[in-house]
Amino acid sequence: MNRRFLIASGGTGGHFYPGFVIGKNLRRQGCAVLFIVRKNDPAAQILEANHLHYREIDFMGLPRSLNPVRHLQFTLKFFKSLLQTRHIIRQFKPDVALGTGGYISFPLIFTAHLMGLKTAVHDSNARLGLANRICGWFADLFMLGLPINKKLKNSVLTSTPIRREFTQPVDRKAILENLGLDPNCKTALVVGGSQGAKNLNWAVVQIAQQNTAWQFIHITGERWYQTLSQAYNQTAHVAVLPYSHEIYALMKAVDLIICRSGASTLAELIYCHLPAILVPFPHAAANHQYYNAKILKDAGCAELLLDDSHLPARLQETFNQWNTSGNLSGRLDEMHRAYQRLTIPNPISSAKNIARLLCKL
Repeated sequence: MNRRFLIASGGTGGHFYPGFVIGKNLRRQGCAVLFIVRKNDPAAQILEANHLHYREIDFMGLPRSLNPVRHLQFTLKFFKSLLQTRHIIRQFKPDVALGTGGYISFPLIFTAHLMGLKTAVHDSNARLGLANRICGWFADLFMLGLPINKKLKNSVLTSTPIRREFTQPVDRKAILENLGLDPNCKTALVVGGSQGAKNLNWAVVQIAQQNTAWQFIHITGERWYQTLSQAYNQTAHVAVLPYSHEIYALMKAVDLIICRSGASTLAELIYCHLPAILVPFPHAAANHQYYNAKILKDAGCAELLLDDSHLPARLQETFNQWNTSGNLSGRLDEMHRAYQRLTIPNPISSAKNIARLLCKL
């Protein structure tokens, strides 16, 4: 009989996409898969586009303020979400419940545990989120995307699944020429997330115009595209894009990336062995992006720069050191090879390995 899996996944892309990839892999194996997402989560559109079934529950994250109204709303939605989840479990009758991080995981993992179901959790970050730390008390299996500095019961390092598009071969020459760039020049890709990153964006504008030894593909985010396009003023060695659906191709066509350090991004870098300058999002919960970045920094795969008022100067200093060392290619090769020191499993095979572990529960 085919096994049935209920997956709570949503909120940020770092929580949603691992569950999404795992769910698709389970479905390919003939398993029945149902997702739980929060009410009005944009992730539902992606699930619909991929013909994946889902149910919504009305839940919210724990308020960080002392506002009593917000805490009352949270309490009401908390108990409502438990009842909704209980109803979904009774209807769907899953064999295993999986949470992939974020507050949406808690109602499922807690309720499934009380109802005697097997439960599993996946956390992509080097610092566990609050919801997953609590879910860990009820989990039969705890899967880690990155190494963490504490021991957990029933834990295994699995890496974080990424899209199979990253396995596709790319034509560097064609990609760069289509962007009006020189395939023979060192190229850096700049990504601040889907919404862009103000401080990072402007820091790169400053250094890109001063570093003609490099060319840049700058993905600004929609909200910053017009402003930054004007700031570059058609600088010849910079291609400016608001967004790219083919980030997997760009990452395999460049020599360096300047980006945030969310867990899914790091999994993509690990697969591509791409040298990086990581600028963690300073307001990430528990500063988890800093600890994510530190793993690649300590291994020699990346530089780590803080997103503060000194970022433009530190970014310029990093490029100056590389440009004046006389061995830029050697430095990039060292960073590329340093990925071999990591003991993190292959992110491409991660979904398949996770599916195998879940089927054993």
